[in-house]
Amino acid sequence: MSASSSGKTRKLFGTDGVRGLANVHPMTPELILRLGKAAGMVFRTGKSKRHTIIIGKDTRLSGYMCETALVAGLTSMGINCIQVGPMPTPAIAFLTRALRADAGVMISASHNPYHDNGIKFFGPNGMKLPDEMEQRIEDILENGELDAFQPHPDELGRNRRIEDALGRYIEFCKNSFPKDLDLNGLRVVVDTANGAAYRAAPTVLWELGAEVVTLADDPNGYNINDDCGSLHPRMMQEKVRETRADIGIALDGDADRLIVCDEKGVLLDGDCLLALCGLEMHREGLLRGGGVVATVMSNLGLERLLARHGLTLQRTAVGDRYVLEHMLAHGYNLGGEQSGHIIFSDHNTTGDGLISALNALAIMARRNKPLSELAEEFERVPQVLKNVVIPRGSDPMSSESVSEALQDAEAQLSGMGRLLVRKSGTEPKIRVMVEGDDAGRIEVLAEQLCGVIRKAADA
Repeated sequence: MSASSSGKTRKLFGTDGVRGLANVHPMTPELILRLGKAAGMVFRTGKSKRHTIIIGKDTRLSGYMCETALVAGLTSMGINCIQVGPMPTPAIAFLTRALRADAGVMISASHNPYHDNGIKFFGPNGMKLPDEMEQRIEDILENGELDAFQPHPDELGRNRRIEDALGRYIEFCKNSFPKDLDLNGLRVVVDTANGAAYRAAPTVLWELGAEVVTLADDPNGYNINDDCGSLHPRMMQEKVRETRADIGIALDGDADRLIVCDEKGVLLDGDCLLALCGLEMHREGLLRGGGVVATVMSNLGLERLLARHGLTLQRTAVGDRYVLEHMLAHGYNLGGEQSGHIIFSDHNTTGDGLISALNALAIMARRNKPLSELAEEFERVPQVLKNVVIPRGSDPMSSESVSEALQDAEAQLSGMGRLLVRKSGTEPKIRVMVEGDDAGRIEVLAEQLCGVIRKAADA
């Protein structure tokens, strides 16, 4: 559950749509059908116009079940559906705008294992739905309004597939790359996590001139994110060193985030990419807003580096939707998360792993320098990130022992570091982040907090 901006607790929607174990509430075909009907009511305005929703998915097995149930719900409410098959999340945002659809839907659990799945909605502008609209969908499901409205048989929607969706997205990505540059002479390792970008990513890189070494590009419904992709980059790092590649790119299951490594196999996360791209855009006169937007999780080293160049770091709550909202409200065109969600709002309305990778490659091609040299200006402040798995439904954060432990940790840091403990919006986990210049001290603090949280969760 999560709270909307109105303060009302949402039961279905988390920070990134509806998500859960496939074939278990809420990700059952029965509820997904009703979710489709409720969403259809929200997007159905007026009586004279046929409304259209784009539907994409990643490569997990349960995508077939979810897609079929969702289409049934939407078409029963008079919505026309266009299915595009396995496609990155940012491609759905793009296609929703390009096809002038009323909404887009991505069926994916992102970086989660194959047995999870999720549903996220995009509005006609290609942006994730605001909290208020997600709350409206939930209200329709609960208040009986859904069962009181049944379109006439003549008003039922149609469903069709378009075969050129992948080609449209490939060209969209290529058009984000500077016209005066190419990737000739660069060897690129790309790990597609057996996910939604298994065809798009290698094709884009090859068509721009790179020599491409592809990993985890054979999805079977079960192997998405399985010891590969942005959460498990070891295979990518090893392949970069083995093939003497110039860069490694690891996407997640729906390709809205990435992690890269340099030619030595050293990992560079979203904070480093924000620093690299932000400073390059600043030098080229392309950075707007006077800085970069990131979340409370971003490393203090990013803030310090930007400040040395006269730029600011604006922090938001965790979630790329909140990053984008701040960017649009205050005139920024670069933002993102440490996890690798990077938003270049001049190109897309959500994190796009492939476009982010192309921006890093463009800097390498323009500067004609190895990635390790380009990234060396970014100095990371020691930061410990730990996840505590908790039983579903438990709430250790309300425990008095956890509250006391947090207060004690804050006192020990004494303004010399940062502490952030929060419940994941997508998984049954508590995320613990401790940051400070004393690496040993913050490691001990993080482990102590995790121990208290585990005990409270099991009580």
